[in-house]
Amino acid sequence: MKARDIMTPRPFVVTPADPVSRAAEIMRYQDVGGVPVVKDPATPRLAGLITDRDIVIRCVARGQPASSLVSDVMTPLPIQTVLADADITEVVRKMESAEVRRIPVVSDDGILIGIVAEADIATKMSPDAALPLRKRLQQYSAEPRLGANSGR
Repeated sequence: MKARDIMTPRPFVVTPADPVSRAAEIMRYQDVGGVPVVKDPATPRLAGLITDRDIVIRCVARGQPASSLVSDVMTPLPIQTVLADADITEVVRKMESAEVRRIPVVSDDGILIGIVAEADIATKMSPDAALPLRKRLQQYSAEPRLGANSGR
């Protein structure tokens, strides 16, 4: 199975100049924990990722207003990404090594084409195939992370 088979295609995106509140609204209404950040939605070249954790740790906990810019709290490039024809084992390996619950899917030239989240693995793969992968990912997402990369 390939990343293209389980990814969510054309995910909602924000730009670095958008307010954090826009990213939070997308997360709320789409029931997702992260939103890709692109330089320009017309040509969605990946610039980073903003997660609910980024908003809490880098905005709310610091007393910053919801009008703060995405660029102030996002996790910028370089972040782990995969190509559409990456095998699911590569996707999981990269998610494990970066200790993240979602990974953008990009074209050869860095254009965002989708995103694979832990939920995609659980819902789009057969239960027998998904269970071992989810167990491996959960051991990383359940552990508290400290340090500069904790917002991913």
